[in-house]
Amino acid sequence: MDDLARDYLRRAEARLASARYALNQGYYPEVVRYSQECVELSLKACLRLVGVEYPKVHDVGDVLRAESMRFPSWFREEVDRLAEISRDLAEKRAPSMYGVEIAGKSPDDLFNKDDAMKALERAELVQRLAKKLLEQAKF
Repeated sequence: MDDLARDYLRRAEARLASARYALNQGYYPEVVRYSQECVELSLKACLRLVGVEYPKVHDVGDVLRAESMRFPSWFREEVDRLAEISRDLAEKRAPSMYGVEIAGKSPDDLFNKDDAMKALERAELVQRLAKKLLEQAKF
């Protein structure tokens, strides 16, 4: 297995732990931010594993779709959902950190517990699928 892919997945797991802690503390924007980082690292690990050099952007969903044939069939079935999660959380990345400054909205104004729980659940799904892919890296 690619050492960087393994490292990315390990760091994605750390982001999940941070997101869970933030949820328990009521830091909902941080949950969204850490969940996005988990998704980004998890998907980049998957792309590295199949030899794809991805762009240095936060949302790699389009690359995942374009390169879907490199993955085993069970993972290909999930690509559209994974790409949508990547897009959605990447769009929330900056607002979860900075809010919407022009509107005078803080991150706490923008994200509530439901948003945080949804982001975390989606990140857990992506990380779980990435981990399965890396464990089965003999395709």
